[in-house]
Parts: sequence; structure tokens; C-alpha cells
Amino acid sequence: MADSINTTRTYEPTAPRRVAFIGLGVMGLPMAGHLARAGHAVTVYNRSAAKAAAWVAEFAGASAPTPAEAAREADVVFTCVGNDDDLRSVLLGETGAFAGMKPGAILVDHTTASAEVAREMQAAAKARGLHFVDAPVSGGQAGAVNGQLTVMCGGDAAPFEAMKPVALAFSRAVTLVGEPGAGQLAKMVNQICIAGLVQGLAEAVAFGDRAGLDMKQVLDVIGKGAAQSWQMDNRGKTMVDDQFNFGFAVDWMRKDLGLVLDEARRNGAKLPVTALVDQFYADVQGLGGGRWDTSSLIKRLR
Repeated sequence: MADSINTTRTYEPTAPRRVAFIGLGVMGLPMAGHLARAGHAVTVYNRSAAKAAAWVAEFAGASAPTPAEAAREADVVFTCVGNDDDLRSVLLGETGAFAGMKPGAILVDHTTASAEVAREMQAAAKARGLHFVDAPVSGGQAGAVNGQLTVMCGGDAAPFEAMKPVALAFSRAVTLVGEPGAGQLAKMVNQICIAGLVQGLAEAVAFGDRAGLDMKQVLDVIGKGAAQSWQMDNRGKTMVDDQFNFGFAVDWMRKDLGLVLDEARRNGAKLPVTALVDQFYADVQGLGGGRWDTSSLIKRLR
């Protein structure tokens, strides 16, 4: 785990807080690491106790056997788990985080989940005298490792302002975009944008290959103009090289696009390109690429 965070990251001075972090996956592990490096007293929980023990060995925090124990006495509790059901499982019930949190504490959820579950958890927190902020992130594993995530938040202003300086340990921007659930809706907008961009980039690279161009050179050229994007800068040349063993997995993207399409059915938004790209990702899964990076869309075109 020695490379789990960027150790050259500098942190803005802020008052040390007692925090908990629940969920030490590829995103949560480095995020919790940055909180510890920033001077906060961190207690972690993970379903795999071995991973929690390894985190403690590296960052000198503490671990707990249940989410409730991890959350006890914490000012801010962060969660980053897989989906709506995972979130409910770590927050609700006798061993859930809500059961252990002190009155007035703040639960900040970084899971990419539905707006519906965010509103549900906000209501559950409020009924217990707690606060809830839905706060999905963008920036991928590299952003988590480097402490440069973008966090889009939904919730009330007071708990948002209280959690923001703490969350800046692993972020470059933490922004309140609206009421409970709005953070998750903003993340859906983010994923809609990415789906279209990656498909366009995949088609461009495949076209250039067929035309006999040196696509790495072409990407360098057009990357200085109007076609430039994060996806082009970070995934264009790896597409050319047929490298997809890193970054945000197709399985995760399909989960996210499922949330997007479910929400669109509720609100009436028309998403023809997003729906099509979702099916293209299903094709990639059929090729055995569920764990490939999302830029693997180009595999369909070769």
C-alpha cells in the first residue's frame, strides 16, 4: 500500500477533527489516507478486516469492527461504498453508522448512488438528530490518490460548510449544488458527459487508425485545439496502445449509467446517446471487458 496516496500532496491548515471513513475500496482507501495525513484522527471500517488493518499499519489511525463503532464520537463520518443497498447496509440497523453517531454529527456519502437513496438517508439522519450530505466525486482513482477529486454535494448549507474544510484533504473542489439528492444528480450529469466524450474519442481514434495516421501525433495536435478534453489527454494514447488495465471500470460505468437512465425515466429527460453508449458498454462486457477502463469502448470498433 506504499503507493496508495501521493505523499507530496500539501494540505490547507484546518482544525483537526475526529472522523470515520467507511469503505476502503480503490477510492475510499486513498481518501481516508489523505484525511489522516492532513492531521485528522481517523477510524476506518471495511468489510474486509484485513484491508482495514493494512490501512492502519500505513496511516496510524484506528479501525473498528462495525460502522457504528467506527462512527462513535466522530464529528464527520465519510462513506464510499458500492451502491444503494451497500449504503443502506452500512448506515442503517443496530451496527450501522447512524446508530453510533453522536447528535449533530455529519454523514458525508461519497458513493455514486441514486438521488432517491440520498433523500431517503437524509430523512433517516434528520430523524436521529444527524446531518447527511450526498457528495459523489469525480476524478477517478488517480484523483483519489493525488487528493484532487471534485466533489458535488447535495444537502443543507450548515453541515456542508462544516464538512467542506475536512473533505478538502482529498479534493480540489467541494461545491454545494442544491438540496438533498442534488449531488447525485450532478454526478449523473457528469457521467452523461463522459459517456458521449469517450465514445466520440473512440470513434476518432479508430477512424484515424483506418486512415493510416500516426494517431499519437494527431492527438498531440488536436489536443491543443477545440477537441481537447480530459479524456483525450489521459486516455487517448492508451486507446491507441490498446491499454485498458487501469482507471474507471466498465462495470462501474454501467452501474452509473443505469442510475442515469432510471432517473431520466422518472424526470422525462431524453438521453438517446447515453442509452446507446450504455449498450456499447454492454458489448464490451460481452467481450470480457467488465474490468477494463471505460476507454475500452474502442475495442468494439477494431
